[in-house]
Amino acid sequence: MHRILFICHGNICRSVMAEFIFKHLAAQKGVLDCFEIDSAATSTEEIGNPIYPQALQCLRHHGIANAQHNARQVTLADYDFFDELVLMENYNLRNLRRIIPNDPEGKVSLLLSHVAPELLNGRSLDVADPWYTRDFETAYRDILLGCRALLDKYTGA
Repeated sequence: MHRILFICHGNICRSVMAEFIFKHLAAQKGVLDCFEIDSAATSTEEIGNPIYPQALQCLRHHGIANAQHNARQVTLADYDFFDELVLMENYNLRNLRRIIPNDPEGKVSLLLSHVAPELLNGRSLDVADPWYTRDFETAYRDILLGCRALLDKYTGA
């Protein structure tokens, strides 16, 4: 069983989109039962809130079903439980260090760091926050690219 935790600032847009995109991709490959996937926030601002309506609309537009979601904050115990903690941007990484100060097992990464550099064409490893940009489609495409690469890492594709 591979355990992956996706993390962003509030856990209502990017990380929860990544959670459901990854689950969708894994189900399409017939390997969903090999994974435990969750998402969390580095902040407390949105704890208990559902997925942001525009993020949900974007997922549905792309045919991705989702289950009930309530935002939660990442904990120190998550470091021990999950094999990988995958963040959306460097800002999240800085915030995560207040909760999980060290990464002795090398579990923490940025989502787009799993993508082959030639596919990124020199662009940033940060997935822009659609809460601020209002561009949920670009966030979706970036997250999809990262989730495909991460899934390929585990399935050998």
